[in-house]
Amino acid sequence: MPELRIAAQALTPEANIRVGLEDSIWIARGALARSNADQVRKARALVEAPGLAVATPEEARAILGLKGGDKVGF
Repeated sequence: MPELRIAAQALTPEANIRVGLEDSIWIARGALARSNADQVRKARALVEAPGLAVATPEEARAILGLKGGDKVGF
């Protein structure tokens, strides 16, 4: 869970955070996350609490330089 606490401390309008079971299996002290979705919900709440916005999937693709689902061959 320290990853989400660090993410919360780092939040600014220009910040990018990453969450997921690859980074931490904890959702809270002593509580395992059941899925990546649990961690995304928690991170979203942390981002929105001070009035910041979560990137849309399209915005996240642009930030990360990804193609997008409509531009892959599978």
